[in-house]
Amino acid sequence: MLGNVLKKVFGSKNERELNKLKPIVEQINTLEPEMQALSDDQLRAKTQAFKERIDQGATLDELLPEAFAVVREASVRTLKMRHFDVQLIGGLVLHQGKIAEMKTGEGKTLAATLPAYLNALTGRGIHIVTVNDYLAQRDTEWMGSIYRFLGLSVATVVHGLDDSQRQDAYNADITYGTNNEFGFDYLRDNMKFTLESMVQRSLHYAIVDEVDSILIDEARTPLIISGPVEHAGDRLYEETKPQIIKLKQHQDRIMRTMLEKTSKGLEEEGETDGALELLLKVKRGDPKNPRFLDLIAKRPALKKKIEKLEGQLSTEKLLPQIDQDLFCTIEENQNLVELTEKGLRLIYGGHADDYIVPDLDEELREIDENDRLTSMEKRIQRRKAEAFYREASERFHVTRQLIKAYWLFNKDVHYVVKDGQVVIVDEFTGRMMPGRRWSDGLHQAVEAKEGVTVAEENQTLATITFQNYFRMYDKLAGMTGTADTEAAEFKKIYNLDVMVIPTNEPMIRVDYPDAIYKTEAEKFRAASEEIKQLHKNGQPVLVGTISIERSEELSKMLTKARIKHEVLNAKNHEREAEIVAMAGQKGNVTISTNMAGRGTDIVLGEGVRELGGLHIIGTERHESRRIDNQLRGRSGRQGDLGSSRFYLAMEDDLLRIFGGERMSSIMERLGMEEGEPIEHGMITKAIESAQRKVEAHNFEIRKQLIKYDDVMNQQRDVIYKQRREALSGESLKPAIEEMIRELSEKIADTFADEKVLPEEWNWKGVREAAYHQFAFRLNTDRNTMDGLTREGLAESIFESAMKIYEEKEATFGAEEFRQLEQMIMLQVVDNLWKEHLLAMDHLKEGIGLRGYAQQDPLVVYKQEGFDMFMDMIGRVKEETVKFLFRVQVARPEAIAAKEKAKQDRLVYSHDEEVAKQPVRRSKKKVGRNQPCPCGSGKKYKKCCGR
Repeated sequence: MLGNVLKKVFGSKNERELNKLKPIVEQINTLEPEMQALSDDQLRAKTQAFKERIDQGATLDELLPEAFAVVREASVRTLKMRHFDVQLIGGLVLHQGKIAEMKTGEGKTLAATLPAYLNALTGRGIHIVTVNDYLAQRDTEWMGSIYRFLGLSVATVVHGLDDSQRQDAYNADITYGTNNEFGFDYLRDNMKFTLESMVQRSLHYAIVDEVDSILIDEARTPLIISGPVEHAGDRLYEETKPQIIKLKQHQDRIMRTMLEKTSKGLEEEGETDGALELLLKVKRGDPKNPRFLDLIAKRPALKKKIEKLEGQLSTEKLLPQIDQDLFCTIEENQNLVELTEKGLRLIYGGHADDYIVPDLDEELREIDENDRLTSMEKRIQRRKAEAFYREASERFHVTRQLIKAYWLFNKDVHYVVKDGQVVIVDEFTGRMMPGRRWSDGLHQAVEAKEGVTVAEENQTLATITFQNYFRMYDKLAGMTGTADTEAAEFKKIYNLDVMVIPTNEPMIRVDYPDAIYKTEAEKFRAASEEIKQLHKNGQPVLVGTISIERSEELSKMLTKARIKHEVLNAKNHEREAEIVAMAGQKGNVTISTNMAGRGTDIVLGEGVRELGGLHIIGTERHESRRIDNQLRGRSGRQGDLGSSRFYLAMEDDLLRIFGGERMSSIMERLGMEEGEPIEHGMITKAIESAQRKVEAHNFEIRKQLIKYDDVMNQQRDVIYKQRREALSGESLKPAIEEMIRELSEKIADTFADEKVLPEEWNWKGVREAAYHQFAFRLNTDRNTMDGLTREGLAESIFESAMKIYEEKEATFGAEEFRQLEQMIMLQVVDNLWKEHLLAMDHLKEGIGLRGYAQQDPLVVYKQEGFDMFMDMIGRVKEETVKFLFRVQVARPEAIAAKEKAKQDRLVYSHDEEVAKQPVRRSKKKVGRNQPCPCGSGKKYKKCCGR
């Protein structure tokens, strides 16, 4: 109450911030006549004048009013488009490093030219980030007219460019490109072997278009560059698949029996405890069962009672007793599937050893402490234990991923099968994402389920989240039509404030209350009736659905009713811009998944305004309010007439999973008749409450993701910095000498116990360690032992090693040896970093279980991750020196062949264009122990197969 009163007196924070910008807008406007009076050459000359003033110490803020006025005039002359005052405000907000929320059709693309030009005057490069290549290329050409007129260079980074072309693009004053291209170029640069081959400059200033899509929706999936690894995983998927099909058949049979028994019991005895218990089992075993959903929809009070029973049994830790009749349980809201004891017995035939993953650390410790085994026998036993551990954990992992594929991932909802491949469908945009693969074996599981070729498993070589990539920019800004609902997340993760920019023309779209029905069938019948009526009147309709499956169901209904319409979903996204652009023409009906053509304006056709403008129909509420707002925002642009309405059913996932007791109570109180909708403000508020609940849940997931990735990010910074220092051209000789000294001291510390005489030291161990590390036989006769100290032994090893080191240098020549040191260190760092990434993935996968031991999983992850990283750094020193002391002169063509073989096998995940085909061998497979085809003379496993 008090807050509302104060807001009326002082205005909201957003209004106060906007008021601060108005004097600057007025200042820009007063400069307009002056700019109009300039010739083209005089206007163009302003760019050089601004650069000279910057060189003399002027700040960008001092130049801003005049620079914005110059851009506005250049836009009028090149594009015949004059920036509105609200676009000037949007440009100011972007220059300040904030997010500008501007409604659809308000001209965000044009607004971005203002801060892009101003900041490009520093010569440090501006990145404008778009959601797809089409928009990047369109905006480069369209807005590029302004930049080129003013003497600035503009370029696009898209898939298919070579390094030279990418360097040219990044050296331009303003570079357009997708988030994937910018991120992958960063990762690729940190895998290069020369500074000259790197393409990106330092990350200075980025303006992110559709910032909510890129920094929030896509932030849940990291960018990954991976390479194929020899693995038995693809075989295991095919071997395990029949067992999972059997498991599903058994579970389905149980569900049918329970539902038949419950239906009969409800009719004869009512809602007894026994009936509720059976329904709870169905909810936990198959929550999307159509018969179960129909039963709940017809009896809204049942849902509330089942959830209450589940909560009570969970508190009393009695749920395992409910689950003991099931083969697996499904937690829809957490996207989890768990095998029960009954399920494990069915799959593994009661052989517990097949699915209980052994404690490897304990087993290895027992082997090491077994004095009856020789060193060789211990090594053999360790290898056997590690092999058994890998096989058992891999088999159990494959089983769980296949169960997820069968129960939680649906064809034409989460993915489509196209040209013999499983292609992911983005849940927020509805777009197909060829080249992107689910990680951790899930994609292979879905491929096995659909009977297509199971592609090779890939191992991560480099990875980064969008959160950590974009936080590296000196200044970051963004623009979108829907950001305010996620303002807290933008502030917390990216330190970005959201400013809501007023529209140029008042918004007059009518948003009707939601219409809620009992069942999906009733909902779609009502929606199709409204479409039929509006189509008859000639008013255009855009219908939003949340999946391909739903869009095709509605299309069939309209086809049956003989209503001509267009369907836009992931199966025909090639015509996206064309279909969406025509959606506002008289009589047009367009069915679209959530892709709804972001970045393409819907212009109303002739006579449509008189009919009420474009009408939006939503057939389901999305879990994010932003997605609903984006759909509504397709109508009512620039003061156009328009309207919107959402049709919902109690069977919809959002209401069913997250609606909660309050929703059930309201529906019960209001009463629901078959075929009759309920429209009530309380319902709309309850739905928005459910959406906020889901948004908060997803925010927590992303917060956890970034907490874990921050650990990796610190380690990544160290490794990438080490790589760049190695590439800088400075001699690594001092660093190598320090490594040799450190490793010499480590050998002495390990084997020289100063509490006993030198003659009693483990000289065999000293000799083996020295040979293993430095490839030379240490002289250890009696004369060298007399009066020797630990420091003396370390010095002796060091001097012997340095002598060989100097001989190696003389053989190769100093300059060539420096290059060799650089190459060896980079290869060792890259190989060990790759192994470390895999180890960290495994650590993260099981870290949640530490909570059962009263440990904070994140704290444990940080501690163990740090220990693993420090161990890796130690191994970098050991491996670098070991390779350097064993290196032989190799032919240049062999090195080139090896590097090309590695590059050809890289796979990019999260990318819409790259790696559209699964990895397939074009030549006969080379055995690991066969001669390498590159001609080096080594075995394949020791050369290109490394």
